[in-house]
Amino acid sequence: MTMTFDDLLPLLPLLIVSTTAVLLMLQIGIRRSHGLTVAITVIGLLLASVAATLLSATNQQVTPLLIIDQYSLFFTVICALAAMFISILSFPYLAQLDDDKEEYYLLLTVATIGAIVMISSNHFVSTILGLETLSMSLYGMVAYPLHSKASAKYPLEASVKYLVLSAVSSSFMLFGMALIYAQTGTLSFSSLTAPGVDTAVSLSDGYSIVALLLLSSGMAFKLSLAPFHMWTPDVYEGSPLPATAYLATVGKAAMFVVLLRFVVRSDALQFDAVIAVFSIIAALSILAGNVLALLQDNLKRILAYSSIAHMGYLLIAVIATFVAESTISVEAVTFYLLAYVIMSLGAFGVASVLSSSAQELDEISDYEGLFWRNPWLALIFTGMLLSLAGIPLTVGFIGKFYLFFAGVESALWALLLVLVIGSGIGLYFYLRIVYCMLLPVPATSESRVAAVVSLSSYGVLTILLLLLFILGVYPAAVMSLVETAAALI
Repeated sequence: MTMTFDDLLPLLPLLIVSTTAVLLMLQIGIRRSHGLTVAITVIGLLLASVAATLLSATNQQVTPLLIIDQYSLFFTVICALAAMFISILSFPYLAQLDDDKEEYYLLLTVATIGAIVMISSNHFVSTILGLETLSMSLYGMVAYPLHSKASAKYPLEASVKYLVLSAVSSSFMLFGMALIYAQTGTLSFSSLTAPGVDTAVSLSDGYSIVALLLLSSGMAFKLSLAPFHMWTPDVYEGSPLPATAYLATVGKAAMFVVLLRFVVRSDALQFDAVIAVFSIIAALSILAGNVLALLQDNLKRILAYSSIAHMGYLLIAVIATFVAESTISVEAVTFYLLAYVIMSLGAFGVASVLSSSAQELDEISDYEGLFWRNPWLALIFTGMLLSLAGIPLTVGFIGKFYLFFAGVESALWALLLVLVIGSGIGLYFYLRIVYCMLLPVPATSESRVAAVVSLSSYGVLTILLLLLFILGVYPAAVMSLVETAAALI
């Protein structure tokens, strides 16, 4: 088909990020400069977020592969800004790396291209293209300090683990897509219960349930939902902190948008077997994530298990989309994803600022006395942890309230009980970190701090803290945008 200017205009954010990647390749080839590379990356991602904001009224199908609507543009802004913040936080972290630094930002930009494609997908072909673009870049980001002599972690092991298990999950998804194509004759996200498709199909009589379970399993791997979560703590621990932050925020947000759009468009939850599997996965994720986090002393492993639990919370609202007649469930997922990106980015951001590629502070004991050594970072970290725990006056509380409300509206009492129990358990390991920061300064603390102070990184963390409390106290403005966007999914 012929592409016109009217087709290209909605793709402006994607084109800007793609152009940024090309400029980075040219700049790296002509003259290496860490500062210039960061500047190009930040400017490109900022322009993409501005373009997506200006196009927020767009609702257009661009080729059969992509749909540019208010929902996809909302998350395009979130992912572009999150990637921009991560690139700023990466600058002081990589400053001491005894290797070339510039290619890291190229990988980050290409990964963002994949995330934007996924967010805008309503077709399996574009979903796989975006997913593999994102995943391939993340493999490199996870293993980036490989040649650094000072790296004490195991980035290659983490990258290989992520590569192998990601390939397995992608094969599950592809097999599920093939079965859906055999059942429906289309690769676009369309109803599996449309006229001509047997809604009473069983496991032995048709493709639908098997296909949905295979596809859901692959997506559960990407989202690290239990029992497909085993790779998460190892990969988080072995990755450099900025790459971990990207994987935990942009990577998961993009995948969850695909899951939500597919579930809503395909009527997948019309099948009782799919609801049962989703419910089991949600309950296992919440309990396993919170309970296993209690046993950890490594900060990145704690946040890894925490993310497993938070994905379980989100899955409750996804299940509620089938039962509830209103769009409150989609709104709850959308707002909580925004809250999760802010909270996780802030938590990993504090750890990144205090760390470097030569020395990561990833044990809880490394944060002893932080309130007395750096009160501002300690305040930001405390705010993020309290928000992850769902304490009032934070965005995490509002997000969890909307999830709970969606569950109540759909009468998912068993899952809500699991949510309450999991949230109660989570309070312990979040407050444990806060307590550690309040302890007296240990005698060896000075030798642990090897960070390069960056004013821009402090600025990013301050913005995240303000968003945390502003959206926790006055979420109405953002919720009105979320309601409008959710109605279009």
